[in-house]
Amino acid sequence: MSLKKRSITLHGHRTSITLEPEFWSGLEDLARSQGKNITATIAGIDDERNPENNLSSCIRVAVLKHFQNQLIS
Repeated sequence: MSLKKRSITLHGHRTSITLEPEFWSGLEDLARSQGKNITATIAGIDDERNPENNLSSCIRVAVLKHFQNQLIS
């Protein structure tokens, strides 16, 4: 399984996020459903996470919840 790294500016700071391509695709779907771009979506996830939790892991959970909610609807 390969990972893809992207660099973004988050709250004025450059950071790199590494995710599997499938999670990047899921994140794009999540952002579209919210009417936001990926950076704004990641910023929202970052704002809600416990600082002790890894941002990449929190993104994966947000993507998973997004698709779980689609199944329930």
